[in-house]
Amino acid sequence: MVAGWTLLRSLGGRITRVFGFLAHDIGIDLGTANTLVYAKGQGVVLNEPSVVALYSDTRKVRAVGNEAKLMLGRTPGNIVALRPMKDGVIADFDVTEAMLRYFIAKACHQARFVAPRVVVAVPSGITEVERRAVKESAMNAGAREVLLLQEPVAAAIGVGLPIEEPAANMIVDIGGGTTEVAVISLGGVVYARSLRIGGDGMDIALVNHMKREHNLLIGERTAEEIKIRVGSATPLAVECSVSVKGRDTISGLPQTISLSSIEVREALSDSLHAIADMIRNTLERCPPELAADLVDRGIVLAGGGSQVRNLEKMLRERTGLPVFVARDPLRAVANGTGVVLENLSTWLGASAPA
Repeated sequence: MVAGWTLLRSLGGRITRVFGFLAHDIGIDLGTANTLVYAKGQGVVLNEPSVVALYSDTRKVRAVGNEAKLMLGRTPGNIVALRPMKDGVIADFDVTEAMLRYFIAKACHQARFVAPRVVVAVPSGITEVERRAVKESAMNAGAREVLLLQEPVAAAIGVGLPIEEPAANMIVDIGGGTTEVAVISLGGVVYARSLRIGGDGMDIALVNHMKREHNLLIGERTAEEIKIRVGSATPLAVECSVSVKGRDTISGLPQTISLSSIEVREALSDSLHAIADMIRNTLERCPPELAADLVDRGIVLAGGGSQVRNLEKMLRERTGLPVFVARDPLRAVANGTGVVLENLSTWLGASAPA
Protein backbone atom coordinates (compact mmCIF):
# COMPACT_ATOMS: atom_id res chain seq x y z
CA MET A 1 0.00 0.00 0.00
CA VAL A 2 2.80 2.39 0.94
CA ALA A 3 4.70 1.49 -2.22
CA GLY A 4 1.56 2.11 -4.29
CA TRP A 5 1.02 5.53 -2.64
CA THR A 6 4.65 6.47 -3.28
CA LEU A 7 4.31 5.47 -6.94
CA LEU A 8 1.08 7.50 -7.25
CA ARG A 9 2.71 10.59 -5.77
CA SER A 10 5.67 10.17 -8.11
CA LEU A 11 3.38 9.89 -11.13
CA GLY A 12 1.39 12.91 -9.95
CA GLY A 13 4.56 14.97 -9.71
CA ARG A 14 5.61 13.94 -13.21
CA ILE A 15 2.16 14.74 -14.63
CA THR A 16 2.24 18.18 -12.98
CA ARG A 17 5.68 18.87 -14.45
CA VAL A 18 4.55 17.72 -17.92
CA PHE A 19 1.40 19.89 -17.74
CA GLY A 20 3.50 22.82 -16.55
CA PHE A 21 5.78 22.33 -19.55
CA LEU A 22 2.82 22.16 -21.96
CA ALA A 23 0.98 25.12 -20.46
CA HIS A 24 1.19 28.50 -22.14
CA ASP A 25 1.99 30.63 -19.10
CA ILE A 26 0.86 34.20 -19.69
CA GLY A 27 1.17 37.69 -18.25
CA ILE A 28 -1.83 40.03 -18.27
CA ASP A 29 -1.91 43.81 -18.14
CA LEU A 30 -5.55 44.05 -17.05
CA GLY A 31 -6.20 47.69 -17.85
CA THR A 32 -9.26 49.89 -17.64
CA ALA A 33 -9.00 50.82 -21.32
CA ASN A 34 -7.10 47.88 -22.86
CA THR A 35 -5.99 44.40 -21.88
CA LEU A 36 -2.65 43.11 -23.13
CA VAL A 37 -1.57 39.48 -22.89
CA TYR A 38 2.03 38.29 -23.00
CA ALA A 39 2.58 34.62 -23.87
CA LYS A 40 5.76 33.06 -22.53
CA GLY A 41 8.29 32.69 -25.32
CA GLN A 42 6.14 34.62 -27.81
CA GLY A 43 5.83 38.19 -26.55
CA VAL A 44 2.65 40.27 -26.55
CA VAL A 45 0.09 38.22 -28.48
CA LEU A 46 -3.07 40.15 -27.70
CA ASN A 47 -3.96 43.82 -27.27
CA GLU A 48 -7.69 44.52 -27.20
CA PRO A 49 -10.05 46.98 -25.49
CA SER A 50 -11.37 45.97 -22.06
CA VAL A 51 -14.95 46.07 -23.33
CA VAL A 52 -17.70 43.44 -23.21
CA ALA A 53 -21.06 43.52 -25.03
CA LEU A 54 -23.90 41.66 -23.31
CA TYR A 55 -27.53 40.84 -23.96
CA SER A 56 -29.22 42.96 -21.29
CA ASP A 57 -31.92 40.41 -20.41
CA THR A 58 -29.83 37.22 -20.18
CA ARG A 59 -26.38 38.75 -19.44
CA LYS A 60 -25.00 36.42 -22.11
CA VAL A 61 -21.82 37.68 -23.77
CA ARG A 62 -22.34 38.99 -27.29
CA ALA A 63 -18.80 40.21 -28.03
CA VAL A 64 -15.49 40.98 -26.32
CA GLY A 65 -12.55 43.26 -27.11
CA ASN A 66 -12.27 44.94 -30.51
CA GLU A 67 -15.69 43.83 -31.70
CA ALA A 68 -17.35 45.00 -28.46
CA LYS A 69 -15.66 48.43 -28.56
CA LEU A 70 -17.18 49.12 -31.97
CA MET A 71 -20.57 48.73 -30.29
CA LEU A 72 -19.99 51.39 -27.60
CA GLY A 73 -22.78 53.96 -27.92
CA ARG A 74 -24.27 52.12 -30.91
CA THR A 75 -26.14 49.17 -29.37
CA PRO A 76 -29.89 48.43 -29.65
CA GLY A 77 -32.00 48.21 -26.51
CA ASN A 78 -31.36 44.51 -25.89
CA ILE A 79 -27.54 44.81 -25.98
CA VAL A 80 -25.30 46.81 -23.66
CA ALA A 81 -21.57 47.43 -24.22
CA LEU A 82 -19.64 48.20 -21.05
CA ARG A 83 -16.20 48.36 -19.46
CA PRO A 84 -16.02 45.92 -16.51
CA MET A 85 -12.86 47.62 -15.17
CA LYS A 86 -13.04 51.01 -13.47
CA ASP A 87 -10.07 52.99 -12.14
CA GLY A 88 -7.82 49.98 -12.66
CA VAL A 89 -9.91 47.57 -10.57
CA ILE A 90 -12.84 45.24 -11.15
CA ALA A 91 -16.20 46.98 -11.19
CA ASP A 92 -18.22 43.98 -12.46
CA PHE A 93 -16.92 40.62 -11.26
CA ASP A 94 -18.94 38.34 -13.57
CA VAL A 95 -18.28 40.37 -16.72
CA THR A 96 -14.55 40.65 -15.94
CA GLU A 97 -14.43 36.88 -15.50
CA ALA A 98 -16.08 36.38 -18.90
CA MET A 99 -13.66 38.85 -20.50
CA LEU A 100 -10.63 37.12 -18.95
CA ARG A 101 -11.89 33.72 -20.05
CA TYR A 102 -12.10 35.00 -23.62
CA PHE A 103 -8.63 36.58 -23.56
CA ILE A 104 -6.97 33.56 -21.88
CA ALA A 105 -8.56 31.14 -24.36
CA LYS A 106 -7.53 33.33 -27.30
CA ALA A 107 -3.95 33.66 -26.06
CA CYS A 108 -3.62 29.94 -25.27
CA HIS A 109 -5.43 28.60 -28.32
CA GLN A 110 -2.74 25.99 -28.95
CA ALA A 111 -2.96 24.47 -25.48
CA ARG A 112 -6.49 25.03 -24.19
CA PHE A 113 -6.55 21.67 -22.42
CA VAL A 114 -3.78 22.80 -20.06
CA ALA A 115 -4.57 25.59 -17.60
CA PRO A 116 -1.91 28.35 -17.74
CA ARG A 117 -0.08 29.99 -14.90
CA VAL A 118 -0.92 33.71 -15.00
CA VAL A 119 0.90 36.83 -13.80
CA VAL A 120 -1.50 39.76 -13.52
CA ALA A 121 -0.34 43.36 -13.10
CA VAL A 122 -2.48 45.35 -10.64
CA PRO A 123 -2.35 48.96 -9.35
CA SER A 124 -0.16 49.43 -6.28
CA GLY A 125 -2.96 51.17 -4.39
CA ILE A 126 -5.67 48.49 -4.59
CA THR A 127 -7.17 46.98 -1.44
CA GLU A 128 -6.94 43.38 -0.27
CA VAL A 129 -10.54 42.83 -1.36
CA GLU A 130 -9.72 44.12 -4.84
CA ARG A 131 -6.65 41.85 -5.01
CA ARG A 132 -8.77 38.87 -4.08
CA ALA A 133 -11.33 39.79 -6.74
CA VAL A 134 -8.63 39.83 -9.44
CA LYS A 135 -7.25 36.46 -8.32
CA GLU A 136 -10.67 34.83 -8.15
CA SER A 137 -11.68 36.19 -11.56
CA ALA A 138 -8.51 34.83 -13.19
CA MET A 139 -8.85 31.45 -11.46
CA ASN A 140 -12.50 31.14 -12.47
CA ALA A 141 -11.55 32.12 -16.01
CA GLY A 142 -9.25 29.11 -16.29
CA ALA A 143 -5.89 29.95 -14.71
CA ARG A 144 -3.96 27.20 -12.94
CA GLU A 145 -2.17 29.63 -10.64
CA VAL A 146 -2.38 33.41 -10.32
CA LEU A 147 0.44 35.72 -9.23
CA LEU A 148 -0.15 39.45 -8.75
CA LEU A 149 2.54 42.00 -9.61
CA GLN A 150 2.44 45.72 -8.86
CA GLU A 151 1.97 47.72 -12.07
CA PRO A 152 4.80 50.24 -11.49
CA VAL A 153 7.24 47.37 -10.88
CA ALA A 154 6.02 45.60 -14.02
CA ALA A 155 6.33 48.83 -16.02
CA ALA A 156 9.86 49.49 -14.73
CA ILE A 157 10.93 45.95 -15.62
CA GLY A 158 9.21 46.22 -19.01
CA VAL A 159 11.04 49.40 -20.04
CA GLY A 160 14.37 47.96 -18.95
CA LEU A 161 15.15 50.07 -15.88
CA PRO A 162 17.98 48.59 -13.75
CA ILE A 163 15.76 48.27 -10.68
CA GLU A 164 18.05 45.74 -8.96
CA GLU A 165 20.82 48.34 -8.57
CA PRO A 166 21.20 50.27 -5.27
CA ALA A 167 20.04 53.49 -6.92
CA ALA A 168 16.74 55.24 -7.56
CA ASN A 169 14.59 54.45 -10.60
CA MET A 170 11.40 56.47 -11.00
CA ILE A 171 8.58 55.21 -13.19
CA VAL A 172 5.29 56.95 -14.01
CA ASP A 173 2.73 54.64 -15.63
CA ILE A 174 -0.27 56.58 -16.97
CA GLY A 175 -2.93 54.03 -17.83
CA GLY A 176 -6.58 54.32 -18.72
CA GLY A 177 -7.98 54.36 -15.19
CA THR A 178 -4.99 55.03 -12.93
CA THR A 179 -1.61 56.72 -12.86
CA GLU A 180 1.08 54.86 -10.93
CA VAL A 181 4.18 56.62 -9.64
CA ALA A 182 6.94 54.68 -7.91
CA VAL A 183 10.54 55.03 -6.81
CA ILE A 184 12.26 51.64 -6.98
CA SER A 185 15.66 50.57 -5.67
CA LEU A 186 17.28 47.17 -5.05
CA GLY A 187 14.34 45.45 -6.72
CA GLY A 188 11.76 46.85 -4.30
CA VAL A 189 9.37 49.79 -4.11
CA VAL A 190 10.70 52.54 -1.84
CA TYR A 191 7.66 54.76 -2.24
CA ALA A 192 4.62 54.52 -4.50
CA ARG A 193 1.41 56.39 -5.08
CA SER A 194 -1.63 55.57 -7.18
CA LEU A 195 -3.96 58.23 -8.54
CA ARG A 196 -7.28 57.19 -10.04
CA ILE A 197 -6.89 59.56 -12.96
CA GLY A 198 -5.65 58.42 -16.35
CA GLY A 199 -6.52 58.49 -20.02
CA ASP A 200 -10.21 57.81 -19.34
CA GLY A 201 -10.35 60.75 -16.93
CA MET A 202 -8.95 62.99 -19.66
CA ASP A 203 -11.64 61.73 -22.06
CA ILE A 204 -14.39 62.45 -19.55
CA ALA A 205 -12.97 65.94 -18.97
CA LEU A 206 -13.28 66.56 -22.73
CA VAL A 207 -16.86 65.23 -22.78
CA ASN A 208 -17.81 67.57 -19.93
CA HIS A 209 -16.04 70.52 -21.54
CA MET A 210 -17.92 70.07 -24.81
CA LYS A 211 -21.24 69.86 -23.01
CA ARG A 212 -20.52 72.89 -20.81
CA GLU A 213 -18.90 75.20 -23.36
CA HIS A 214 -20.57 74.17 -26.63
CA ASN A 215 -23.83 72.43 -25.61
CA LEU A 216 -22.58 69.45 -27.60
CA LEU A 217 -22.91 65.84 -26.46
CA ILE A 218 -20.08 63.54 -27.58
CA GLY A 219 -19.14 60.01 -26.58
CA GLU A 220 -15.95 58.89 -24.85
CA ARG A 221 -14.71 57.29 -28.08
CA THR A 222 -14.96 60.66 -29.83
CA ALA A 223 -13.24 62.36 -26.90
CA GLU A 224 -10.40 59.85 -27.10
CA GLU A 225 -9.96 60.55 -30.81
CA ILE A 226 -9.81 64.30 -30.12
CA LYS A 227 -7.19 63.78 -27.41
CA ILE A 228 -5.03 61.64 -29.69
CA ARG A 229 -5.28 64.00 -32.67
CA VAL A 230 -4.78 67.42 -31.08
CA GLY A 231 -4.28 66.95 -27.32
CA SER A 232 -1.15 68.42 -25.71
CA ALA A 233 0.25 69.40 -22.31
CA THR A 234 2.02 72.61 -23.43
CA PRO A 235 1.58 74.93 -26.43
CA LEU A 236 2.35 73.35 -29.80
CA ALA A 237 4.76 74.87 -32.30
CA VAL A 238 1.84 75.08 -34.72
CA GLU A 239 -1.62 75.02 -33.15
CA CYS A 240 -4.28 73.07 -35.03
CA SER A 241 -7.97 72.21 -34.90
CA VAL A 242 -10.30 69.26 -35.43
CA SER A 243 -13.92 68.88 -36.52
CA VAL A 244 -16.11 67.38 -33.81
CA LYS A 245 -19.50 65.80 -34.48
CA GLY A 246 -22.09 65.35 -31.75
CA ARG A 247 -25.66 66.13 -30.69
CA ASP A 248 -26.73 69.62 -29.75
CA THR A 249 -28.23 69.60 -26.25
CA ILE A 250 -30.66 72.41 -27.07
CA SER A 251 -32.04 71.45 -30.49
CA GLY A 252 -31.37 67.74 -30.14
CA LEU A 253 -30.02 67.65 -33.69
CA PRO A 254 -26.61 66.46 -34.96
CA GLN A 255 -24.04 69.26 -35.16
CA THR A 256 -20.41 69.75 -36.20
CA ILE A 257 -18.07 72.30 -34.66
CA SER A 258 -14.37 73.13 -35.01
CA LEU A 259 -12.31 72.62 -31.85
CA SER A 260 -8.83 74.11 -31.45
CA SER A 261 -5.86 72.39 -29.84
CA ILE A 262 -5.67 75.34 -27.40
CA GLU A 263 -9.16 74.58 -26.10
CA VAL A 264 -8.43 70.84 -25.87
CA ARG A 265 -5.29 71.61 -23.85
CA GLU A 266 -7.34 73.69 -21.42
CA ALA A 267 -9.84 70.84 -21.02
CA LEU A 268 -7.05 68.36 -20.24
CA SER A 269 -5.11 70.67 -17.93
CA ASP A 270 -6.75 69.66 -14.62
CA SER A 271 -5.99 65.96 -15.16
CA LEU A 272 -2.41 66.61 -16.30
CA HIS A 273 -1.70 68.99 -13.41
CA ALA A 274 -3.06 66.43 -10.92
CA ILE A 275 -0.56 63.90 -12.29
CA ALA A 276 2.26 66.46 -12.09
CA ASP A 277 1.33 67.29 -8.48
CA MET A 278 1.45 63.61 -7.52
CA ILE A 279 4.90 63.26 -9.07
CA ARG A 280 6.15 66.28 -7.13
CA ASN A 281 4.67 64.86 -3.91
CA THR A 282 6.45 61.56 -4.54
CA LEU A 283 9.75 63.38 -5.06
CA GLU A 284 9.26 65.32 -1.83
CA ARG A 285 8.86 62.04 0.10
CA CYS A 286 11.82 60.32 -1.57
CA PRO A 287 14.88 59.71 0.68
CA PRO A 288 17.64 62.30 -0.01
CA GLU A 289 20.16 59.77 -1.36
CA LEU A 290 17.66 58.41 -3.86
CA ALA A 291 16.45 61.89 -4.79
CA ALA A 292 20.04 62.75 -5.69
CA ASP A 293 20.16 59.74 -8.06
CA LEU A 294 17.14 61.07 -9.95
CA VAL A 295 18.98 64.27 -10.88
CA ASP A 296 20.95 62.17 -13.36
CA ARG A 297 18.60 59.25 -14.00
CA GLY A 298 15.42 61.29 -14.34
CA ILE A 299 11.85 60.06 -14.68
CA VAL A 300 10.57 57.49 -17.19
CA LEU A 301 6.99 57.68 -18.50
CA ALA A 302 5.01 54.64 -19.63
CA GLY A 303 1.40 53.81 -20.46
CA GLY A 304 -0.91 55.19 -23.13
CA GLY A 305 -1.38 58.50 -21.33
CA SER A 306 2.34 59.23 -21.60
CA GLN A 307 1.85 59.85 -25.32
CA VAL A 308 0.01 63.14 -24.83
CA ARG A 309 2.10 65.64 -26.77
CA ASN A 310 4.67 67.62 -24.78
CA LEU A 311 3.80 65.88 -21.50
CA GLU A 312 7.47 65.17 -20.82
CA LYS A 313 8.22 68.86 -21.45
CA MET A 314 5.59 69.96 -18.92
CA LEU A 315 6.86 67.52 -16.28
CA ARG A 316 10.44 68.59 -16.94
CA GLU A 317 9.42 72.17 -16.22
CA ARG A 318 7.45 71.20 -13.10
CA THR A 319 10.12 68.95 -11.54
CA GLY A 320 13.44 70.26 -12.89
CA LEU A 321 14.45 66.66 -13.70
CA PRO A 322 15.09 64.88 -17.01
CA VAL A 323 11.91 63.18 -18.23
CA PHE A 324 11.81 60.47 -20.89
CA VAL A 325 8.99 58.57 -22.60
CA ALA A 326 9.68 54.82 -22.79
CA ARG A 327 10.39 53.33 -26.22
CA ASP A 328 7.26 51.12 -26.17
CA PRO A 329 5.06 52.78 -23.51
CA LEU A 330 1.82 50.95 -24.36
CA ARG A 331 3.38 47.52 -23.83
CA ALA A 332 5.59 48.37 -20.84
CA VAL A 333 3.49 46.62 -18.19
CA ALA A 334 2.74 43.59 -20.38
CA ASN A 335 6.43 43.23 -21.28
CA GLY A 336 7.25 43.45 -17.57
CA THR A 337 4.93 40.56 -16.74
CA GLY A 338 6.65 38.64 -19.53
CA VAL A 339 10.12 39.19 -18.07
CA VAL A 340 8.81 37.95 -14.72
CA LEU A 341 7.28 34.88 -16.39
CA GLU A 342 10.57 34.05 -18.09
CA ASN A 343 12.50 34.39 -14.80
CA LEU A 344 10.00 33.52 -12.06
CA SER A 345 12.54 32.28 -9.54
CA THR A 346 14.51 35.52 -9.82
CA TRP A 347 11.73 38.08 -9.87
CA LEU A 348 9.20 36.71 -7.42
CA GLY A 349 11.44 37.51 -4.51
CA ALA A 350 12.94 40.68 -5.89
CA SER A 351 9.94 42.49 -7.32
CA ALA A 352 7.60 42.12 -4.35
CA PRO A 353 4.43 40.84 -5.97
CA ALA A 354 1.23 42.42 -4.72
